[in-house]
Amino acid sequence: MAAWDLLLRGAHLIDGSGAPAASADVALAGGRIAAVGRLDPGDAASVRDLDGLALAPGFIDVHTHDDRLLLSDPSMTPKLSQGVTTVIAGNCGISLAPLGDAEAVPPINLVAEVEDGRRFGSFADYFAALDASPPSVNCAALVGHTTLRVRTMAALDRPATGAEIAAMQALVAEAIEAGAIGASTGTYYGPASAATADEIRRVLEPLRGSGALIASHIRDETDGVLQAMREAFGIAAELGVRQVISHHKLAGKANFGRSSETLALFDETRKRADVCLDCYPYAASSTILRADAANIAASTLVTWSTPRPEFAGRYLDAIAAELGVAPAAAVELLQPAGAIYFMMDEADVERILAYPETMVGSDGLPHDLFPHPRLWGAFPRVLGHYARERKLFPLETAVHKMTGLSAGRFGLAGRGLVRPGYAADLVVFDPDTVADTATFAKPVSPAAGIVSVFVNGVESWTAGGHTGARAGTAIRRGR
Repeated sequence: MAAWDLLLRGAHLIDGSGAPAASADVALAGGRIAAVGRLDPGDAASVRDLDGLALAPGFIDVHTHDDRLLLSDPSMTPKLSQGVTTVIAGNCGISLAPLGDAEAVPPINLVAEVEDGRRFGSFADYFAALDASPPSVNCAALVGHTTLRVRTMAALDRPATGAEIAAMQALVAEAIEAGAIGASTGTYYGPASAATADEIRRVLEPLRGSGALIASHIRDETDGVLQAMREAFGIAAELGVRQVISHHKLAGKANFGRSSETLALFDETRKRADVCLDCYPYAASSTILRADAANIAASTLVTWSTPRPEFAGRYLDAIAAELGVAPAAAVELLQPAGAIYFMMDEADVERILAYPETMVGSDGLPHDLFPHPRLWGAFPRVLGHYARERKLFPLETAVHKMTGLSAGRFGLAGRGLVRPGYAADLVVFDPDTVADTATFAKPVSPAAGIVSVFVNGVESWTAGGHTGARAGTAIRRGR
């Protein structure tokens, strides 16, 4: 009887640690990596020659809004097709659980407009739904502070009362007990902008001593970015937990070049605290349509509009001209709506992406009618554009930022590296051709050069497309 289910032979192995690549064979058995090295093909039930193709750990998308997609479209094709095998949901303060029957006010409507009416009043129920209907990728999740406010507060334009904080604490404790890997905040958005640092610290008190983390969409990514970063760092420091600054960027022309200041603050803070960051590899952001964001963007591309869906994929200025109104008035006429904002400096993007503690997250919005291309292209863009073409860093560093670094910082034990005993989450790609093909004009387009993707040892994507496998699992903290 063969010792291994499958032997991947002759790989250009990039193991996720950042170490130099090497030629190696990798054996899979029972959903895990059984052996790595020069291996005897006679010990395998099946052998596949990779002929020098790159073999790496499956990519970990640390910043997603896939909470609902995991259930509504468990194929997870936008992520699987680019080599992603694990997603982290519940970012920016917005999570599908434990919203319950509360109104999905913006930006919660980005994840919680569930057509079939499915809602989750607890994280235990959400994870149970994922267990009952497994998606094609693995999922870990954060509990969103904005969701907690909407669930428990009668009015959102003020700080929470003591009773409301206690109610939110109970929900956080339930989420952590159920397996959430931490919490997220989104004070940039209206439903949470009135929350004080003290409120957030008290609400997230159950994180203390748990090994969980806080991922923060900070209050300001423009002129007040340093103050906003310090606020987030302070909350995490008081609780004694790791801090992740989400999709770190500098928005608006007045702030171009300031990444040298913000990264210096990371360096300073890292001397005394456990802080890190993620970013997406584009100079354009995307979220709900807001007049303040449109005002500082060089241009704004509408991604969806409930009252005017025909305007998805068109620029705000052109829409305003067609409607015969000012852009600010057009913003109001399109609500609720989403948009892409061209408001960042490419030099800042490269400086942040190259920073040693920066992980990669797509921040894709899967339910947008005309999505940002990062939903389909973030990870191959790092490999092709930034590593191979721009030579921003070696390929091994690019892979590390999307695998081993991410697994370590988010506490995903047994994932993110090609090591015996680790989960067999793997991606095979051609380093000479891997590239993003999704663009702002044609955003829904699978990556080039992704040859094969394995999730827990099951081949789930090939050059021919989705295999139909749904081998993902809900990853619970500490289990």
